[in-house]
Amino acid sequence: MEFYFQRSYRGPLKAIILDWAGTTMDFGCLAPAVVFREIYQRFGVEISMEQAREPMGAHKRVHIAQIAQIDAVRKKWQDVHGAPPTDNDVEQMFQAFIPAQLKVLADYADLVPGCLEAIAAFRARGLRIGSTTGYTREMMDLLQAEAAKRGYTPDATVCATDVPAGRPEPWMCLMNAMRLGIYPMEAIVKVGDTLPDIYEGLNAGMWTIGLAMTGNEVGVSLEELDAMDPKLRAAKRQRAYSRMAQAGAHYVVDGIADVPPLLDAINERLARGERP
Repeated sequence: MEFYFQRSYRGPLKAIILDWAGTTMDFGCLAPAVVFREIYQRFGVEISMEQAREPMGAHKRVHIAQIAQIDAVRKKWQDVHGAPPTDNDVEQMFQAFIPAQLKVLADYADLVPGCLEAIAAFRARGLRIGSTTGYTREMMDLLQAEAAKRGYTPDATVCATDVPAGRPEPWMCLMNAMRLGIYPMEAIVKVGDTLPDIYEGLNAGMWTIGLAMTGNEVGVSLEELDAMDPKLRAAKRQRAYSRMAQAGAHYVVDGIADVPPLLDAINERLARGERP
């Protein structure tokens, strides 16, 4: 008889990796969306907020390129410029995007409600805190300083510009694990408000938690969300939950304030020998 054995990690979670805009700060993930629209307008092409948000979570240059590949945007560009958008056009927009984004980042740096309480709960469970972002290092230097003023300082931050490729590739998560000194990957959970956040975590072999209401999926400020018609709000919530679940998220909740109890549930699953 032949027997095969598989090693099983049954310890607790050791770390949590958080996104930034729409997850820990900038309720609604507004800062990048506003600037993407502005940059396309500068190049004579009007895009909707939905189009500006569609690739959210990717490296910002990749994001600009993916907007340009949306059929309706591509047609508008062709009508205005007489030719489809090129890689050179994308590069010009990205170079214009950087200073425009830096200029407004501090205006969108307030922490999401419940963020500090959630961070305290993570720390109380002995978790190291990492973070990933589609922002460049220059942008994150500014945002980290703003976050620190408000009481939030993660143990590690990896930008899309720090690795060969951003989301949905797993490299930012893997570099976080290296910097935090944490393994195996099933002892880490990834939390974010975009589908690429979920893909990133899954590709890294981690547990994943999607945030449906505070970030890109609904894409409005806290004030706008509070004032929204209850039926519309419920419909947007249901759509966001469905999209994140279909993307493979192990759990979906409204915001970071709802995450701590899920960590206990994941620890129970790990103790039973379950893996992400």
